[in-house]
Amino acid sequence: MSVHHLLAAHATGLPVAASVTTLSAGRIGAIVAALLALTGAVGGGLSLARSTGRIGTGPGRGGAVLALVTGPLGMALGGLVAATASGGLGTGNGLGGALVALLVGLVSTVLGAATLARLRHTG
Repeated sequence: MSVHHLLAAHATGLPVAASVTTLSAGRIGAIVAALLALTGAVGGGLSLARSTGRIGTGPGRGGAVLALVTGPLGMALGGLVAATASGGLGTGNGLGGALVALLVGLVSTVLGAATLARLRHTG
């Protein structure tokens, strides 16, 4: 991007899109949020499978707790990134990753809650 484009965007008040290779604070926050949420979703999925007797032995309570902790943390961080992102999708502010973190964090939370509900029901 040339200096003229940057000055023109700054003068109009429009957000300047980050380069593809730039790791902005928003992108880093969105990556961390998505990884937290993904960790919870994987742990929640494995614990749900374990609680139904499909894989391994044991109740899978640890994975459910992991999902119920990291899922909401990922959602909170993703929500913070989404709320503070200037510009829309594709501007390099982490908005896309933040939305993914919100969705995956929700899945993580639901999987953890479903596992604990199953464990309470089956004893």
